Amino acid sequence: MIRAEMHERMGIVTIDRHERRNALDLEHVEGLRSAVDDLVGEGVRSMVITGAGSAFCSGADLGGVYGPGFRDALYSALDAISSAPVPVIAAVNGPAIGAGTQVAIACDLRVAAPSAKFAIPTARNGLAVDPWTIRRLALIAGGGVARAILLGCETLDDQRAYDRGMVDRLGSLHDALEWAEDLATTAPLTLAYSKNVLESMFEPRPWSEDLDADFAAVWESEDVEEGVRARLEKRKPDFQGR
Repeated sequence: MIRAEMHERMGIVTIDRHERRNALDLEHVEGLRSAVDDLVGEGVRSMVITGAGSAFCSGADLGGVYGPGFRDALYSALDAISSAPVPVIAAVNGPAIGAGTQVAIACDLRVAAPSAKFAIPTARNGLAVDPWTIRRLALIAGGGVARAILLGCETLDDQRAYDRGMVDRLGSLHDALEWAEDLATTAPLTLAYSKNVLESMFEPRPWSEDLDADFAAVWESEDVEEGVRARLEKRKPDFQGR
C-alpha cells in the first residue's frame, strides 16, 4: 500500500510493500501519485517520501511493468512529485533502484541513510528511462555521474552520492522529518515561487520527436522480451539489439 499521513503542516508518504522491497506496480504507482496530490490538496507545507522496512524502492515490479499503462502512470507520479508546490524530501532509507532512483530525483531534496544505494540498471534488462529522467539526473548529479549510472551501470552508495551532489544530506528518516518540519515553518509562497522558477528554467521538455521515437523503440524491441525471459529463467540475457 501507499500510506499518506499529515503531521500538522508536514506530509509523509510511505511506499509500504515490504514483501516486494517496495517495488512499484501499476496500483502502487497510481497510489503514489494520488497520495502526493491528496496531501497537496490538504494544504501541507512540506512533504517526505520514504519506504517501509529496509528499502526505499527496489524499482518497478518487473512482473507487470512492460506496458504503456505502467509507464504513463509512473511519469504521472514523477510529475506530481516534481511539480508539487511544496518542497519534497526523499528519505532514502535503503536501495533506490531503477524507478526508486527516479522517485528520489523527482523529489527536490534527498537525505540518504548508510544503507542507501542508487542505480538505474536499464542496460542490464533491455529497458529505458525517459529523457526527462536522464536530464534530471544529469542536472542534479552532473553528466559524469549520469554516464556512470546509465552507461557504466554503476551503483552509488550514500557517501559517493553525497560527494557528487546527488544527495543533499546524510542521515535517517528522523533527520529528513526534522528538515521537513523546519521547511514547513518557512514562507510557502516564497518556496512555491522558487520551485516553480527552478522547474521552468531547468526542466523544460528538452527532447525532440526523434528521442521520443527512440524511447518507444526500446520498449517495443525484442530485447525487452528477452530481458523478461532471462529474469524468469534466472540467467544473463542475450540481447540482440533489435
